[in-house]
Order: sequence, then C-alpha cells, then structure tokens
Amino acid sequence: MDKAKLDNQLCFEVYRAANQFTKLYTKVLQPFQLTYPQYLVLLVLWDQDEQTSSSIGEKLGLGIGTLNPILQKLLEKGWLTKKPSPTDRRAAILSLTEKAKQEERTIEEKIINTMFCFDYLAQHGPELKQKVHELNEFLGIMNKGEQL
Repeated sequence: MDKAKLDNQLCFEVYRAANQFTKLYTKVLQPFQLTYPQYLVLLVLWDQDEQTSSSIGEKLGLGIGTLNPILQKLLEKGWLTKKPSPTDRRAAILSLTEKAKQEERTIEEKIINTMFCFDYLAQHGPELKQKVHELNEFLGIMNKGEQL
C-alpha cells in the first residue's frame, strides 16, 4: 500500500467529508442568508444564550481573529445583539435576537429534512459521529503532545 498516495490518506477523506458538509449546509442555509460558520455560532447560542465571544470560540475551536468577523456579520444581519459584560469590562455578552429564536425551529427542520431524506445518515449517523468524535479526541491528545 502506497501511503503517500492522496487517496490512501485518512486526513484527505476527513477533509473531503468536511468540504461536502460545508457545501450541503451552504445550500440549506442560503435562504436564511447564513453561512455554515455563522450557523455554528447560532447552534452554540441556541444551546445556551448569552455568552462571551471567548466562550463561543472555545466551544467551536475558533480563534478570536476568525470568530470576530463571523460575529460581526451576525450582528449586522440582526441575528445577535451585543452588550457589555457586567463582570468583565473587556468582554461583551452576545445574545440571540427574537429573529434568531424564531428561526431556530425552521432552520433545524430544513436541515433534518435535507440530511435525512435518505436513510444513510439515519442508519449510520450515530456510529459515524462516535467514530469522528473518537478521532477528534485522539488528534487533540496528539496535538497536545501527550503520550497515548
């Protein structure tokens, strides 16, 4: 087996899968004028509203330089509001607007209808998610330089 060949690389398959997810979500989110990264921010806030940008970035694994433009667009488009933190004058609290709260179910339904229109993800989704989670845990350990 030639390990140098692109098609034999696990990292390439993960990369391709990530691109395919992004393309699919881009199509689904287009009517809402949301990008996939913007949707991920909304997911974090739909789980727990009123968070700082550092908390959101931590959950998504995004640095502030990447996250700030995403947050700015969501603020401009009326999905989020921003107010000073009462406990840290350097931080701001980001919250969902009524628009974001009202659209949550509609967006969720559209994604579910798209993703599960065939049985593949219904049958294999939980197992795939678990395996990818395990892979991410492993890679996280490797990136920290810890021994297995």
